[in-house]
Amino acid sequence: MKYTEEHEWLRVEEDLVVVGITEHASEQLGDIVFVELPEEGKTVTKDEEVVVIESVKAASDILAPLDGEIVEVNEALTDNPALVNEDPQGDGWIFKLKVEDLAAVDDYMDEKEYKDLIG
Repeated sequence: MKYTEEHEWLRVEEDLVVVGITEHASEQLGDIVFVELPEEGKTVTKDEEVVVIESVKAASDILAPLDGEIVEVNEALTDNPALVNEDPQGDGWIFKLKVEDLAAVDDYMDEKEYKDLIG
């Protein structure tokens, strides 16, 4: 897994990049009550706002970590947004992105670098 400074995680699965928020981010947000998912098929550019997560504390934007096309969203979050709190790096994933250059994922932090960031 790789991590962004915006507390997102990225996991490569075959030719897709799965994106979610880190456990640290879900703890900081508190109880998540709503996730506004992007449309499947939407083309996004790096750093574009693609998801809004609302918690009892605040609303937070999730940015596209790479240029690509959103090919799948986690529909389970529509009925149960708390999945992001319960299993942020597993069942609480948010969307899957098809990217031109999977190697671009390597530009992000590994787990040790991320832990140093949130230290």
